Amino acid sequence: MGTEHSKNEGRRSMVFLRKSPKLPAWEDALLSGKEPKSLLKRGLRYVSLSLIMKGMTSTPDFLWGLPEVQKLNLSRNQLVVIPPSLGKLDRLVVLNLGGNCLKCLPKEIGLLRNLKVLFVNMNCLTEVPAELSLCRKLEVLSLSHNCISQLPLSFTDLTSLRKLNLSNNRFVQIPLCIFALRNLDFLHLGSNRLESIAESVQYLVNLQIFIIENNNVRTLPRSLCFVTTLELLNVDYNAIQTLPDDLYLLRRLPRIAWNPMDKGLHIAHNPLSRPLPEVIEGGLAILFNYLREKKDHN
Repeated sequence: MGTEHSKNEGRRSMVFLRKSPKLPAWEDALLSGKEPKSLLKRGLRYVSLSLIMKGMTSTPDFLWGLPEVQKLNLSRNQLVVIPPSLGKLDRLVVLNLGGNCLKCLPKEIGLLRNLKVLFVNMNCLTEVPAELSLCRKLEVLSLSHNCISQLPLSFTDLTSLRKLNLSNNRFVQIPLCIFALRNLDFLHLGSNRLESIAESVQYLVNLQIFIIENNNVRTLPRSLCFVTTLELLNVDYNAIQTLPDDLYLLRRLPRIAWNPMDKGLHIAHNPLSRPLPEVIEGGLAILFNYLREKKDHN
């Protein structure tokens, strides 16, 4: 009896200890009695910290005491919120928050004045804080696979931005602020709810890759033909019936492309009016000749 009683008391004590740990299980496992700085990796260019796929539901407090970190990967966890303390990591150059459950970003993200690369793809964002536009060094931004329908007008200040991924969101039109981003060379707006492309697209004078596949776009604006830097134009899976006569000006498009990764003109799965489907089967050169001759006869 005495032995059995001792065993039961021991079990109750163990349960109590498990229910009241000093640290969350995953945080305790991360540190294992070590100093937080021991998790940092010092490369040739950056001091980095990777906490990918750690099952975290909140960020560890020790993180905000590591101001020297420049690359931080918190992707593929279960984070619901990023606290304002993020602003303490003002040396960050690369921040990956992809694959979490974030519904918003803290306005303190605007304190990350050295940030060049930001991934917040595959979350639950419905909006983006205007303070992000204070990150003037930002060059790469991925907000794909969220629930965003508009961007702050202050995004016009992100003049260093070169690559912007807004695919798989809820945009019904291309945000006007994007047309002020003259250094963009990559713009992905696939799988949204777009019905048109504004004539202002012509101001994206350095755009090389433009993807608007899987939308409801009915026509391509003539001004798009003046973005002569384009090397990949993907308008697959839209509602396009005709093509602008000046499309032949896009001379850097090398071919009619079928593989999603290939450069060229992607025009498949559109209700093109005849004879365009037959012309396209002959290749890009024949399509361009057809459009040029059509224009000359008009």
